[in-house]
Amino acid sequence: MTTWLYSDTVKEHFTNPKNVLFDDESAFPADARGETGNIRCGDQMLMLLQIRDDVIFDVRWKTYGCASAIASTSMLSEIIKGMTIADAYKIKPEDLVKKLGGLPENKIHCSVLGDKALRAAIDDYLEKTGRAGLFKEEAVTICNCLGITDKDLEQAYKNGARNWEDFQAATKIGTACGSCKTKALELLHEFNHLYGF
Repeated sequence: MTTWLYSDTVKEHFTNPKNVLFDDESAFPADARGETGNIRCGDQMLMLLQIRDDVIFDVRWKTYGCASAIASTSMLSEIIKGMTIADAYKIKPEDLVKKLGGLPENKIHCSVLGDKALRAAIDDYLEKTGRAGLFKEEAVTICNCLGITDKDLEQAYKNGARNWEDFQAATKIGTACGSCKTKALELLHEFNHLYGF
């Protein structure tokens, strides 16, 4: 008999995901659109938002991903309804993992798709409303295939990533073409000097 490695909350959001976009995008008139991930590595996420007075009114999403990606995005879609875009922009993967009652260590990276797609959608909305870059932190893209930035790697380091394999487990960096490894390892060296954990 196989043991289910996920919490009941993860199981519920995986088997009965909330706010999924089952139709074509045109069926959900969105004010904001965010897409992230890379289909070559098996994970891609689309998020559509309806926003009124800077408050997220409704959301739909679609993903090519595993149970963890589906469950974490389903949870995210429920959390952000009624939330201001400023507060929603600050949601991090660890917030979702906590709400889900945890994820297996090797699946934590799957929870990053939703929050990245959410921030991309909010950035899209801000650009459309003449406020481009309002919430953006200055970040440098390290992995062009997956859109992973120095800020993503810094957070992974603060959460315990100490080598290339840890970075990959936390963010999926380098799982598409791998050309980002040198830059990522340079950052790792820098973080060791900055934080000395």
